[in-house]
Amino acid sequence: MTSSSYDIVLLDIEGTTTPISFVHEALFPYVARSVGEFLETRWTDPEVQTHVQAIAQQANEDVKNGIAAAIAIDLDADSSDEIRRKVLANVDWQMKADRKIGALKGLQGYMWRFGFESGILKGEMYPDAVKAIERWVEAGKRVFIYSSGSVEAQKLIFGYSDHGDLLQFISGHYDTKVGGKTEDKSYRSIVEDIGVLPARVLFVSDNVFEIQAADMAGLQTMVSVRPGNAPIKDDCKFQTTTDFMSIPL
Repeated sequence: MTSSSYDIVLLDIEGTTTPISFVHEALFPYVARSVGEFLETRWTDPEVQTHVQAIAQQANEDVKNGIAAAIAIDLDADSSDEIRRKVLANVDWQMKADRKIGALKGLQGYMWRFGFESGILKGEMYPDAVKAIERWVEAGKRVFIYSSGSVEAQKLIFGYSDHGDLLQFISGHYDTKVGGKTEDKSYRSIVEDIGVLPARVLFVSDNVFEIQAADMAGLQTMVSVRPGNAPIKDDCKFQTTTDFMSIPL
């Protein structure tokens, strides 16, 4: 709950600062329709190969764990065409399953970089979120981002936003490398890294399970209620907001 002042604001992105529709109607479709050509034209790029290796490692681990949709990739025995085909197949089912794993997020973030830098993509922000972020910083508070999307993807959304470059207002970024967003230990790790007490941090997210985890870790919390977000139950014990400018400083 938000019951006292705070020094740090920790923000989710999807459904919080940015409409869920932007992620599902702009970011994901861009990768889905472009990944084949992207890999084919940039196959020899060392960074592309790094992501290919990560996808292969994840795919082989999934096969070992009995995940039926996964396709094993032998980087030593398979030809380049076979590897590319299998990578595309694994990326396809993982995206359809909305899988939030590092290998997929890394490749998506790499592709999004080209989309944002070329002007094809532009981060969509809620106007009240932008105003609130600026107000928080002007009030001497520091704003951090914690999203399941990679840090690179976060920086692209804020750096190439429809309200200009907002990275100047963001003090740091965290993704799932620090831990899952529904695990309270993740929030303890974040506040320890920032160097503040949990009670001095306000976490805002549309996901009640994430809010519960942050609450268990001792953070102040606020549920973001936006169009298209999952409905909040009437018996929700956490405070909610439809306008970030209404959140007390």
